[in-house]
Amino acid sequence: MMRSVALSPELREQSLEAMASEELDILVIGGGVVGAGSALDAATRGLKVGLVEARDFASGTSSRSSKLVHGGLRYLEMLDFRLVAEALKERGLLLQELAPHLVHPVAFLYPLQHRGWERLYAGSGVALYDAMSRISGRAGVPLHQHLTRRGARKLVPSLRKDALVGALKYYDAQVDDARHTMFIARTAAAYGAHVASRARVVELLREGERVTGAVVRDLENDRTVTIRAKQVVNATGVWTDETQSLGGQRGQFHVRASKGIHLVVPKDRIRSEVGMILRTEKSVLFVIPWGRHWIIGTTDTDWALDKAHPAASEADIDYLLEHVNAVLETPLTRSDVEGVYAGLRPLLEGESEATSKLSREHAVGHPAPGLVVVAGGKYTTYRIMAQDAVDEAVFGLSSQFDRVVGKSVTDKIPLLGAEGYHALLNSRHVLAQRSGLHEVWIEHLLKRYGSLVHELLDLVAADPGLGEPLAAAPDYLRVEAVYAASHEGARHLDDVLTRRIRLSIETFDRGVGAAEEVADLVGGVLGWSEEQRSLEIEHYRKRVEAERESQQMPDDATADAARLGAPDVVPLS
Repeated sequence: MMRSVALSPELREQSLEAMASEELDILVIGGGVVGAGSALDAATRGLKVGLVEARDFASGTSSRSSKLVHGGLRYLEMLDFRLVAEALKERGLLLQELAPHLVHPVAFLYPLQHRGWERLYAGSGVALYDAMSRISGRAGVPLHQHLTRRGARKLVPSLRKDALVGALKYYDAQVDDARHTMFIARTAAAYGAHVASRARVVELLREGERVTGAVVRDLENDRTVTIRAKQVVNATGVWTDETQSLGGQRGQFHVRASKGIHLVVPKDRIRSEVGMILRTEKSVLFVIPWGRHWIIGTTDTDWALDKAHPAASEADIDYLLEHVNAVLETPLTRSDVEGVYAGLRPLLEGESEATSKLSREHAVGHPAPGLVVVAGGKYTTYRIMAQDAVDEAVFGLSSQFDRVVGKSVTDKIPLLGAEGYHALLNSRHVLAQRSGLHEVWIEHLLKRYGSLVHELLDLVAADPGLGEPLAAAPDYLRVEAVYAASHEGARHLDDVLTRRIRLSIETFDRGVGAAEEVADLVGGVLGWSEEQRSLEIEHYRKRVEAERESQQMPDDATADAARLGAPDVVPLS
């Protein structure tokens, strides 16, 4: 079993020192799911690896997805069978082996609106989807079912009678994307990768036309570190073009940002036992179960404004409400919306000839000796993208330095917390008796930390007060805030409230009510002064205010301007 490593403040320091003192085989830029996946892939091939991220792990697209691990039913309609088969295989791997503690099956209802042909058409599509997941040898979810209108409304009493003539029920999977990405980075560290967040690449080093490393600004300590590497992997998603230009050259493929927004509403606003997938004139709309909430999304619009904080406008929110209300008996209103988040999809635009085009979805290129770029893709297939990127870097290592490196093994590498998860879930009553926590809390912790639950229970044993729920956010225990800073790489209040525990989207006050209590818990671990603590709380409040204001603006330009009213807690200039 892999020994757990904590993404602690000390480890971050050690990692930056180690990266500065020895030449790496591979330096990965970008701590989203593909960058973290690339670091894990390279580390498990026995390479010397560094991973740097300008902000927090998953702070870009990887914490703002629809939180689904899915084959992509609509890609079947586009006849992109290879992509669907690949994604379904990855879904099965994640559910059954790699991350069963973080990825869970979820049922969806697909309402049918036309008699006869639609049931045949959609039914054969879903049957093919199920068959493809079985062929991959890894299904991990039950088979689909056909339902009458009555059967469907029994599962979803909130559906309007005239919104459907029948339905299909099928299964996919969901994930807490930000936690999963952080777990990948943490697993990479356990296999020897040097990992540091809040470390921004400001320049790519070159000798002749060869890229030989990067100059990195340690934003927490305001110093610069030079990191040398035989290969640099640019996995910066929607920032690909900007990172590329640091090396003084134009990218060989261009990444366009497309904005998708999601709404979060309380569970009681829609009476349903399952999620829903609805057709819209442009694409599909998901209503996804999320603990005591529903996530409703998404949109798909071009975005050319600030990439760090994409803003959701009033028009975006109204679009989603209008489409979901078309099928609901009791319509949702603006006042039902607890949380809103917006993310940017990195879409590939105008490939040049030199790109090795690996699928319609992602591409890997080698624009200069020593530099590999990976872009595009979807969350579910992150492992394949990472494997392709590291394969390309290994090709560079073998042709340039005569290195022999093994093939990717990440399809057999469970993430930290995965091993023993099912056994612990079955025996949660034992953990409850030992720890004095209610079985419900043990289950909650297991589904967020897997077999690392022992690390949290040890903290509670040492300080029983940590076993209490947060006063303003009783869905989470106090120990989770402490653990986020001590073990999960959180450096700021924002990191904890937005990406470790999701209060920024799960409460009507967007986490503001819990800010002081969480700042006390986190500040204790990170050694905050009274001044720093006040700064963190003030920054978080301002961020929430700016987001709320942006969500009342009529369009992208005004929403973006309002959102930029709140500065980042660590100046990123």
